[in-house]
Amino acid sequence: MDFAFGPEDEEFRTAARAWLAGQFAGGRVPVAGRPWERRLGEGGWIGLAWDRSRGSYGNRTATLTQQVVWAEEYARAGAPARLGHIGERLLAPTLLADGDDAQCARFLPAIASGEEIWCQGYSEPGAGSDLAAVRTAATWDDGGRGYRIEGHKIWTSLAHQADWCFVLARTTRGSSRHQGLSLLLVPMDQPGRIEVRPIRQLHGDSDFNEVFFDGAIARAEHLVGGEGNGWRVAVDLLARERGVATLAQQIGFAAELARVIKTAVDSGAAAEPVLRDRLVRHWAELQALRWNALCTLGAAGDPGAPSVAKLLWASWHKRLGELAMLVRGAAAAIGPEDWNADRPYQLDFLQRHFLLSRADTIYGGSDEIQRTVIAERVLGLLKEVRP
Repeated sequence: MDFAFGPEDEEFRTAARAWLAGQFAGGRVPVAGRPWERRLGEGGWIGLAWDRSRGSYGNRTATLTQQVVWAEEYARAGAPARLGHIGERLLAPTLLADGDDAQCARFLPAIASGEEIWCQGYSEPGAGSDLAAVRTAATWDDGGRGYRIEGHKIWTSLAHQADWCFVLARTTRGSSRHQGLSLLLVPMDQPGRIEVRPIRQLHGDSDFNEVFFDGAIARAEHLVGGEGNGWRVAVDLLARERGVATLAQQIGFAAELARVIKTAVDSGAAAEPVLRDRLVRHWAELQALRWNALCTLGAAGDPGAPSVAKLLWASWHKRLGELAMLVRGAAAAIGPEDWNADRPYQLDFLQRHFLLSRADTIYGGSDEIQRTVIAERVLGLLKEVRP
């Protein structure tokens, strides 16, 4: 299979590289967060993959290969972490596929301009990988012409910064599992009705949150895909979590591996044959991850492709964290040299990588769930008996 990019792709690459270089001109580093999202919107770089058949809500249009080019150039430039990726890559395509014209007209322009930030209200304390166990309830409030939401979400990225949250809630009383669920668009600015609590992680920061809904309101027109169709919409949305973004992710993986290899060389650990063999194997496996990602880019609707990709990269990245500690030896247990007494809990890059990578095989659907998806939906094996 030929993975070469064509002339139009290379022209696109030149434009993307020039724009990104301009943001770093003079050695300055772009301000992350909302200012950066607005800068991307002004440059026309949000919504490259959006379907234009229902309107021109995004900025410039890009082919699949051009989307790959942008993702790779963005990662290579070391551009700031995205704040608006949940709205751009998950919600927007879902609205284009399952939302109505009014919802697209209301929300997509604000995502494309970088003005509104979204978070995802899916996981709960008792419904993580088993998403069908959702208990958060949304009751029709006829007087308010909307839904009143009661419940508790967890591991919610960006909840402390988001303007909106798309929430999977149970709208049919007495329903269970996949039945009676709906997807609601909920404004986060509801004091007294929505509480966000940060979750401190192993590495000391709080990237995730708990979100408590105590009578939060979602307007009737912000129900996506019709009442009771939430499971179908939610599954469609989750299938979009991977894809082109996986290739950009692998650029970051390559940089991390290079850092581990340099550490091994500098410390002399690379001279040990078994360890050197593991480093080489990790490099080879990363090349295989890239070919797999490229081969499955056009596999839209394939229920197994996202699960296979998640299994492959999660295991690889977790083992890279372990390898990073192995090449460091005893020094892996010691804090950084520039330790600051005002911040007693500090880690260097590889230590943070190790701790964060512990969760790779759990979040976004655990390895066990991914294997179940492959077994049931691809191989056609008997479904697991659930209560």
